[in-house]
Amino acid sequence: MLTKEMTVGQVLRSYPQTVQIFLELGMHCLGCPSSTMESIEGAALTHGQNADELVAKLNKAIADA
Repeated sequence: MLTKEMTVGQVLRSYPQTVQIFLELGMHCLGCPSSTMESIEGAALTHGQNADELVAKLNKAIADA
């Protein structure tokens, strides 16, 4: 189960099926250096998203895979 404290990089490395979720929410800089250190919560705030909703979508994508 993912948490909003995890980094975007951790999530992408462990669960590549989540890429589409990030892209659909306008988070297109998945390969940039900051994604390796930025938390899901930080990325959500930067992109005007609710971190809890983002985590729920990511966890659903993982469960459905």
